[in-house]
Amino acid sequence: MVSQDRAEPGKQVKQDRDIGQLIKRLDMLDERLDNMDSIVTSLIERVMGRPLVMEVTCPNCGQTIQVNITSGVRLRGKE
Repeated sequence: MVSQDRAEPGKQVKQDRDIGQLIKRLDMLDERLDNMDSIVTSLIERVMGRPLVMEVTCPNCGQTIQVNITSGVRLRGKE
């Protein structure tokens, strides 16, 4: 019969591996969010004087989401 002391290291190793995998996935998600933030910031800086419609497609369900970005600058009509 296996004692509890011998059974615990295997569980601990699996738990450590699971935690390591979770940390890796969280780091990847953080990196993706940082990349999205950089892209959105860059777009906003380029079009501050004009409204912008950005369409994002969900990779899971395929639904398209429209994001309307406008600035605080009032647009002037053609004179």
